[in-house]
Order: sequence, then structure tokens, then C-alpha cells
Amino acid sequence: MTATTPHPADARIPLRGHVRHTGALVRRNLLWIRQDPESMFDAVLFPVVFTLLFVYVFGGSIGQSLGGGQEQYVQYIVPGLMAMMGMNMAQGVGTGFNQDFGTGVMDRFRSLPIGRGSVLFAKIAVELVRMLFATVVLLVVGVLVGFDVTDWAGLFAAVGLSVLFGSALMWVFLTLGVVMKNAQSVQAMGFLVLMPLQFGSSIFAPPQSMPGWLERFTEYNPLSSLADAARGLMVGGPVAGDLWMTIGWSVAITAVMAPVAVHKFRTKA
Repeated sequence: MTATTPHPADARIPLRGHVRHTGALVRRNLLWIRQDPESMFDAVLFPVVFTLLFVYVFGGSIGQSLGGGQEQYVQYIVPGLMAMMGMNMAQGVGTGFNQDFGTGVMDRFRSLPIGRGSVLFAKIAVELVRMLFATVVLLVVGVLVGFDVTDWAGLFAAVGLSVLFGSALMWVFLTLGVVMKNAQSVQAMGFLVLMPLQFGSSIFAPPQSMPGWLERFTEYNPLSSLADAARGLMVGGPVAGDLWMTIGWSVAITAVMAPVAVHKFRTKA
């Protein structure tokens, strides 16, 4: 059997070709989700489980530290979980990408005359659709437990900010999906990165109650900036500093990791 000869990775493909290839791959990935609805379980169950868990287990005690009770904590935690969601969806894209290499799907894609970046952009586009779906589920559950949106324009801006930051993180996990040997390694590495960033932030509790060294860490944690910006946009409060900090992190991560991910994908043996 003759091996398929891969097309040159640096072949010049016009922009229209890249757009067409990306659209075709997005459609292919969406059809795959339609055939395998279980792949949406994390997008459905994650926001439900985490919202109910933190509201009803920690809401009373942490809400008191916020000057209220469980109702006050609902207003605090829902925007924070929106920030957390982008990171968790980003981890999923790296795991799925690595599994595609194991099944030979990516070898087939790399043997076709399509832009290498189109494969990655299509993967991110579909994961962003899943992220938006999970965000809708989160907001629905949040409203059911008492969340009150005070600024609808701010809500859409917060969703857009979460999408921007989540898409930046996806480039990091796409790179891990290429360089790590198996999906378990991607999950393990993601866990080691995610846990300190998530719990060493203002997502779940105000940092004023943390030890001094940890409070200083939260000040530079991009997840804290995203969570605080989302709170300011959705329920009122300071926005500008955290907003620009989140945008800056998103642009910087994308500028560094997107070329790395594309290069690793092109050169993977």
C-alpha cells in the first residue's frame, strides 16, 4: 500500500481558500458533535454542577464575608464561573486534539491540500460554540438560583470578554495537544496549570480573606482580572483596569502561542 504523500506545509493558499477550508472543517466537527451528543455533556453538566455546588455549599458562609448571604454570593460567583468556564473548555480542546492524532484523523488532514492553520482555527471555532452553549446553561441556572443581571449590555460584553480570553487559552492547550504523548498527559498538565490559577484567584472568594502572599498572586492572575471585569460589567463595579488587563493577557497569549501551535502542528512527525 502506497503511503499518502503530504503536501508541503508552507504551500501558499489564498485567504479565500483558508476561509473555505476552515468552514468545511467547522461543519465536519459540528456534524461529529451531532452524531456524538455525549461530547456535549461537559458543556451541560459543568455549569450546573459547579453553580449548585458553590451556591448551596459555600454560599452562606462566603456570602456573609461579602456583607450579605447566599443571595449576595450568587451575584459574586456566577460571573466568576463564566471566567472559569473558558479555561475548562480550553483544556477540552487540547485533549480532543491529541485524541485526533491518536485515531489518525490529523494525519489525514495533513495529507490534504488544506491550510494547516485552518485545522486549528476550525477546532477553536467549534470549541467556542460549545463554550457559548455552556455559558447559556450557566446563566439559566444562575437565574434559577437567584442571579440578577443589572446590565444586559454589560452581560453581552462579559460574554465576549470570556470568549476572547478562552480562545487565547485554547492556543496553549492546542500546543499541549500536539506535543504531549497522549490525552491523559494533556489532562494531567492541564490540571496542574488550572488548579492553582482557578483557586488562587477571585473566582470563588474575595482575595481580601487570603494570606498576603496569595492575595498578591491573585492581583496578577489573569483569571482574577477576567472574573472582576465580568462582575463589573454584569452587576456593577469597577471595570476599566480589569478589562484592559484581560484584553492585554488575551492578545499576548494569542500572539505568542498561536504561531507556536501552528508550527508544532506543521512539524509534528
